[in-house]
Amino acid sequence: MKKILTVTAAILLCAVGAMAQETPDSAGAPAEGAVVQEAPAPAIEPVAAVAQEAPSNASEPTDAAAEPKKAPDYADDFVKVNFTFTNIWIALCALLVFIMGLGFALVESGLTRAKNTTNILFKNLVTPAIGVTTYAIMGFNLMYPGDAWIIPNILGFGGFGLPGIGNPDSFTAAYNGEYSYLTDFLFQSMFAATAATIVSGAVAERIKLHAYLVFTVFYVVLIYPFVGSWTWGAGWLDAKGFHDLAGSTLVHSVGGWGALAGAIVLGPRLGKYIGGKAKAIPGHNLALSTVGVFILWFGWWGFNGGSSLNSDPKNVAWILVTTNMACVCGILGAMLTSWFIQKKPDLTMVLNGALAGLVAITAPADVVSVQSAAIIGVIAGILVVLSVFFFDKVKVDDPVGAISVHLVCGVWGTIAVGIFGGSEFSILTQLIGVLAYGVVCFPAAFLIFFAIKKTIGLRVSEREELRGLDLGEHGQEAYSGFQVFTNT
Repeated sequence: MKKILTVTAAILLCAVGAMAQETPDSAGAPAEGAVVQEAPAPAIEPVAAVAQEAPSNASEPTDAAAEPKKAPDYADDFVKVNFTFTNIWIALCALLVFIMGLGFALVESGLTRAKNTTNILFKNLVTPAIGVTTYAIMGFNLMYPGDAWIIPNILGFGGFGLPGIGNPDSFTAAYNGEYSYLTDFLFQSMFAATAATIVSGAVAERIKLHAYLVFTVFYVVLIYPFVGSWTWGAGWLDAKGFHDLAGSTLVHSVGGWGALAGAIVLGPRLGKYIGGKAKAIPGHNLALSTVGVFILWFGWWGFNGGSSLNSDPKNVAWILVTTNMACVCGILGAMLTSWFIQKKPDLTMVLNGALAGLVAITAPADVVSVQSAAIIGVIAGILVVLSVFFFDKVKVDDPVGAISVHLVCGVWGTIAVGIFGGSEFSILTQLIGVLAYGVVCFPAAFLIFFAIKKTIGLRVSEREELRGLDLGEHGQEAYSGFQVFTNT
């Protein structure tokens, strides 16, 4: 076997050597024994020959070779890459804002009684459905009318539906240089749903389901986008220099004014005020509420971070850090205040302290330092505790503290822009914005609730409230088989 392998290898080596000696045009090789004249060293002629033998579609090779190479368009590549990354970032942030709906549902259901859990979960599921649908029908174009102002810089309307879909430029950087038309709509529609959800907690445990849904439709379709256009739609407040990055006022205070109006028109829950004093009605599951706050905390990074409306690393990182700092300091501020007033630290107050810090930093997150964000958060944590006691004292029943978190701390965060945001921002301008939104939103929400009360009815019956809205409104219990209701 070794001899066979040796012989085979020798044959292969000889064959390779013979192939190496052959020219590419071996078919025209001179006959054996003929004298072969040594060819001169190739100069330019072979190159010309190769050029002549090039395919016919390579026209004028000499001229083409003389032309300089076109420099790559790095600026164009940057625009494309930036457009792609910004679209992905804002779309991901929209998903984070969407998941905040789960956080609201858990916070609200945990801070209320078990007999109303199904009702609260139902409202928190249907509210974003109403918000997104109505925003697509007309809210988006009411909030962002472009040049279609009916009353200059106050009221505009760009038409029904999403007409931008028919324009090819809506899907390129030509739309606004950073992101596409549908990415814009997706992100903003999540904010519309959030504004409506805020009201749900303040009117919990005693409002009729269909009454709440009717209010949500009118408030999200008409009020929220109308007043939103004043700032984000390049309206009159934007022209004055009013600043609200992600909606301390435009989302949270707008929702908070609606929550205050609803709580006043509805009145307190049965048994909340006895002998002129507020009686605590504990929530049934603080574990749910705690998980809900963590989800909201997580989602808020998309809420504020996406509102940069670009993917610039410095801007995004700055906003995320100030947002987080305000949240943690809101927790500490609420904890210390609660501990001092109530003599024991109250978990529900601390949970609301986290949300208070997040709401307060939502307006100034991009224009304040990290140290200022910490101060804003601490003050928000203190304010939310004091506000809860204040509204209890004036007999405005808010089961989850939505008014204190979203309205009070939303106002504080908006004013904080003028205090900590630098010389380009004015406290007076920020106050004008706060007052303008309050003057429109509170009366509008009050009138909607009052009209519903006088027509289809706003509040459930006393018997239904005592039994729980799960049975009265839905005929099903969230904890069927685990709890028996005897308070009928």
